[in-house]
Amino acid sequence: WILAAVVLLAAASFAFAAPTYVGATKCKMCHKAQYDSWEQTPHAKATDLLKGDDATKAECLKCHATGGSAEMAGVQCEACHGPGSDYKSMKVMKDKDAAIAAGLILPDEKTCLGCHTGAPHEQPKFNYEEARAKGLHVMKK
Repeated sequence: WILAAVVLLAAASFAFAAPTYVGATKCKMCHKAQYDSWEQTPHAKATDLLKGDDATKAECLKCHATGGSAEMAGVQCEACHGPGSDYKSMKVMKDKDAAIAAGLILPDEKTCLGCHTGAPHEQPKFNYEEARAKGLHVMKK
C-alpha cells in the first residue's frame, strides 16, 4: 500500500503542477499570422529597451519579459494569454471553452493594465480602447 500511496501522491502533484511557459515559437506553429504581426510590435522588442542593470532587475523584467524571465525576451503571447503548457495542444485549442478551462486567458483591459501603469516610466496615460482599435496582432474574422 505504501507504493500505491507514493504513486498517487506523485500523480496528484503532477496533476496540480503550475502551468509553464512554452514560448512564442511554439505558438507560431499554429498562429503564424498573429506571430508575424506581433513580431513587428514594441511588445516583441520590450526587453531590448532595458539598459544596463535594468536588464536584470525583476521589477523591470516583470513587464518587459514574459514570465519575468530574461530567457523569455519580450512580451510574448503567454505574457497576455497565460502560460501555455496546459492549453497548447491542437485538441484543446480547437475548443475555446476547453482552452480557457486549461488556462488560456482572453486579455482584457485589466490584463493590459498589469504593465501599462505609467510607472516607473513617464508614459502617456494608457488608453485601452485606442490600443485595442490599433490592434496587437492579426485576428481571424
